[in-house]
Amino acid sequence: MPVRPSRVRRLRARKAMGNALLASVVLVGGLTYVAIQKTVTLVVDQGRPEAVRTMSASVGELLDAQGILVGYGDLVTPPTQTSLADGMTVFVERGWLDGVTGPGPDDVGVWVMEGATAPHLMLASRSGEDWFSAGDPAGWSQVVSADVVVKGKDHDVLTNADTVRELLSAMGITSDRDDRVLPSPRTPLKEGMRVRYDAIAFRTRDVRVPIPYTTYTRPSDTLSPGEVRVERSGADGVMVERTQIKFVNGEAVATVVLSRTILQEAIAARRLVGREHQTEEIQVGDASWYSFAPGSGFTAAHPWLPFGTVVTVTNVANGKSVQVVINDRGPFGGRIIDLSDEAFARIASLSQGVCRVRLSW
Repeated sequence: MPVRPSRVRRLRARKAMGNALLASVVLVGGLTYVAIQKTVTLVVDQGRPEAVRTMSASVGELLDAQGILVGYGDLVTPPTQTSLADGMTVFVERGWLDGVTGPGPDDVGVWVMEGATAPHLMLASRSGEDWFSAGDPAGWSQVVSADVVVKGKDHDVLTNADTVRELLSAMGITSDRDDRVLPSPRTPLKEGMRVRYDAIAFRTRDVRVPIPYTTYTRPSDTLSPGEVRVERSGADGVMVERTQIKFVNGEAVATVVLSRTILQEAIAARRLVGREHQTEEIQVGDASWYSFAPGSGFTAAHPWLPFGTVVTVTNVANGKSVQVVINDRGPFGGRIIDLSDEAFARIASLSQGVCRVRLSW
């Protein structure tokens, strides 16, 4: 006949079972804690590395738990949304770079880092599997170094951008059709690539420019030899010159004249000079040249001399002379004669454009 356990023995058995169950729960909890706890290295402002044990799931949670606030301009590597893995190293730099964009607290896309320190270079050179041993990538693709010249200033950067356009965009640079980007923004980014960005702008400016007057001289038999009588005083004219100025990185590099508008014609001076031993008439002023002169050879345009007049044109700067035949009208606006390109080349360089001359006929 079986012996029923006493009340004391039943209580002892129940207590033993409860203790065993509690021990199992504690053991499972401890194992779970150990499983999710991670040891990471935290480096703040390039200070001494600090080993931190944490149960945080992401870099952002780790920084919150450590009381580290991340503000605008601070750099966190890897970004705050990256899943935290055992053995990971987290870098925090305050006021990382003024003017160049780094990854923000919520940014796990394209980033740019300039002047990276040795720990950053080591971290950036690791593969995604090394960084994120938990197998949870944070949008990182390739990491390459590049030399970026922005408005003449060199920047040595690290970036995960795929193209030149993405790299410049991450640096806060948006180019327009006038700007110069080398190589093309669509070019895939490669290790060690040199990228150049120049900001180009065009501005139009109107400038009032004086038109110097010319002087007509006629010999006179009524005056003593060498005596001068002014019949009419000359007056400068005025024209508006519209120019386009090209700026590269804020510096003017080229100017092109778009148009000239005469506001006031110059008034030529007229004078009489007592005849000495010459029968020539003389006019002094500026000469220019044009390539579409009618006819060919040594011809010229004059405002009023009769067609067919043979005129001797002398460059007062070097004494060189050429004879031309008047077969066209002009110029108008201050110069006294327009020479054919062949004739002008005899007394001055065509690149000079204008020269001071003395006409005699």
